[in-house]
Amino acid sequence: MKEAVNLKEIKDAREKIKNLARRTPLIRSEFLSSFCGGEVYLKLENAQIGNSFKIRGAFNRMLNASDKEKKRGVITASAGNFAMGIGNSVDKLNIPVKIVVPKSTPKIKINNIKKHKVELILYGDIYDEAERRAIELAKEEGLTYISPYNDKLIIAGNGTIGLEIIEDLPSVTTVIVPTGGGGLISGISTAIKTIKPSVEILGVQSNASSAMYASLKAGKIIDVEMRDSIAEGLFGGIEKGSITFEIVRKYVDEVILVKEETLRKAIYLLWNKEQQVAEGSGAAAIAPILENKNRFVGKTTVAVISGGNIDEELFQEILAKDAFKRDKYS
Repeated sequence: MKEAVNLKEIKDAREKIKNLARRTPLIRSEFLSSFCGGEVYLKLENAQIGNSFKIRGAFNRMLNASDKEKKRGVITASAGNFAMGIGNSVDKLNIPVKIVVPKSTPKIKINNIKKHKVELILYGDIYDEAERRAIELAKEEGLTYISPYNDKLIIAGNGTIGLEIIEDLPSVTTVIVPTGGGGLISGISTAIKTIKPSVEILGVQSNASSAMYASLKAGKIIDVEMRDSIAEGLFGGIEKGSITFEIVRKYVDEVILVKEETLRKAIYLLWNKEQQVAEGSGAAAIAPILENKNRFVGKTTVAVISGGNIDEELFQEILAKDAFKRDKYS
């Protein structure tokens, strides 16, 4: 495979965005460490500007925009967090941007997107429909379509998280990364595996939205049936020909499927034990530990909490659930 993204490009991205994105905390989870008999750390991208890692890739992409893109404008699709990342960047760079998001996008994300200098279009019931519409509009209006994951500059920006993990915790043995289209795990795995190949990289998806998992099993990008998921940030298929698929095949040791109910427990436990607000896709990183704690015995594991933009009504519903208060995790 021709190298899609390399360590130099990730380091260049860090230099470009160093004054625009935060270096987020890496904290030890006493609860999860005790629970699994290992050392578990949380990489808190929910503490990033916009409460999501997405600003890293968004800024790197937009800072490298061509003169044509700056003049004609760009369009993208998003499940919510990437739209906020792009919004933050164009507020500073004044590039015309249209963003298509599905109608099902949580209100908290819609309201936050509207705070930025972008044209917001609500289209379709799921992310895949919004993505197709954004690509159509790009062709119709002469705009540049930017994929939130299938883009070298976005992957390189996301890879700066991997640099921070290795620098802050050189003893790391395992990194768990929420995985949708693969833009986050592609960047993190490229950075970490290049510096320390022995580190185990695990992706995690909900069994309700398992495009990367199923595609890896099939050996090619395939379409899969999507069911309702509270991890909307990981929802949807993979664009045909996406560079993320080959990067994941090269660097990621395994993609794990977890139950939707475990995602709810993960959200509850991150708040109850760590006072961290995480959305479904962000909380997914600790779900493999909850479902199979024996796998992490004696390991030094980092779970990337990728975002914290959860709908308030859903959050309160999960926190109030009596079953979670009585179960073995509490």
